[in-house]
Amino acid sequence: MYVRYHDEEWGKPVHDDQKHFECLTLESAQAGLSWITILRRRDRYREAYANFDVEAVASFDETDLERLLTNPGIVRNRRKIEASINNAKRFIEIQQEFGTFDAYIWSFVDNTVINNQWAANDDIPATTELSHQVSKDLKRRGFKFLGPTTVYAHLQATGLVNDHLTACFAK
Repeated sequence: MYVRYHDEEWGKPVHDDQKHFECLTLESAQAGLSWITILRRRDRYREAYANFDVEAVASFDETDLERLLTNPGIVRNRRKIEASINNAKRFIEIQQEFGTFDAYIWSFVDNTVINNQWAANDDIPATTELSHQVSKDLKRRGFKFLGPTTVYAHLQATGLVNDHLTACFAK
């Protein structure tokens, strides 16, 4: 599962708002956990989060919150679930301001992939100046559970930053 995710998804440039929202939601749920824990639950997250329809998630109410808190297929952390609903609302605000979330996030890299040249996994940083900048802006806009490490994971996963190792076929 993890290898397939790497080979087929991770690091490929994303320009679809629904996919951006899915990644942000899953990455914030992952905070403090391993990525494979979330990856194994991704289908259950899709079911629980209306296939990551940001409008639907933004309209989740207390009943939906309780439904999510009792769903054994996802990480049942109240603060993370509340953050995901909050983040859906903030995501829509960015769409209203920039036209799409995609336009907003790609503006941080001048619409150009940052191609790093890492030889080993240990060379890849957990955060960068860019992830601090994006995280700070997201926090200013009211997003939760999206610190610099989580934001860097998003930048990597959605292909704004190419951190495939130099020897990797996907480079």
